[in-house]
Amino acid sequence: MTTRLSVNINKIALIRNSRGENQPNLIQVAQDCERYGAEGITVHPRPDQRHIRFTDIPLLKEIVTTEFNIEGYPSPEFIQLVLDNKPDQVTLVPDPPNALTSDTGWDVFAQEKILSEVIPMFKNAGIRVSLFLNPIAAYLDQVKLLGADRIELYTGHYARTYPKDRDQEVEAHRATSLRAREMGLGLNAGHDLNLENLAYYQSHVVNLLEVSIGHALICDALYVGLENAIGMYKVALRTSY
Repeated sequence: MTTRLSVNINKIALIRNSRGENQPNLIQVAQDCERYGAEGITVHPRPDQRHIRFTDIPLLKEIVTTEFNIEGYPSPEFIQLVLDNKPDQVTLVPDPPNALTSDTGWDVFAQEKILSEVIPMFKNAGIRVSLFLNPIAAYLDQVKLLGADRIELYTGHYARTYPKDRDQEVEAHRATSLRAREMGLGLNAGHDLNLENLAYYQSHVVNLLEVSIGHALICDALYVGLENAIGMYKVALRTSY
């Protein structure tokens, strides 16, 4: 099985917004990412619209030809945005409005009420639902009951501990991935994956369908160019440890 690379273009939008103009052109960059080999485009609109703007979403929906994935906290505004534009996948994250970045997954027991209300809305609209989770296999029975199609494992802690103790941290991800496969849940992963830690991760986690990578890939693109960076990440996804 080949793991798909979805490129998160939030940082492109952040650069664009810093000058109040349309450079770089977000739509053109999304099209170029696909042309260079990306198998999906991910965006994470936040309430302050500091990078992706709500008005970007219908424009991206119109031109993305691979998988379009919208991440975010299910506020009323976000829910309506997703339902109006019907991406291929919505990834629900538990970020508070002022979060700098996603740094933990859902507690699917404590936050059952909101998830049980919003997941059916998206599924009834024909949108695949993924829940952003920490690698806790014991959560997956509840995920299944809630009706989500996939989980996206939060890899931030794995990335931070990779230089010192990659084996111990990846084991929780592997155990969760094995349980997800048993239960018929699809598996995605994302956050701080990069060219140093990606190949090891995908070699140890089973049935990894998709990774969403933005910040590190754009940083690498500053040195090697966007096309080369996308190619390098795709090579890492096919490298075995």
